[in-house]
Amino acid sequence: MDVTSIAKLSTTLSETRQSQEIGTTMLKKTLDLASSSAAALIASVPAAPGLPSHLGNSVNTTA
Repeated sequence: MDVTSIAKLSTTLSETRQSQEIGTTMLKKTLDLASSSAAALIASVPAAPGLPSHLGNSVNTTA
């Protein structure tokens, strides 16, 4: 290998690593945004008004 091919390989590896780091960072930001959006959506669901506390605690499997 000559000097130019070594330099080209080094540059290519560096660009690939940087591209992967950018992709990982964007994925983390996207997941954080999705998480906060889901939390906000769950928090916005109102509680069911006037239902007894025992409702939904058991399932009738013989009916």
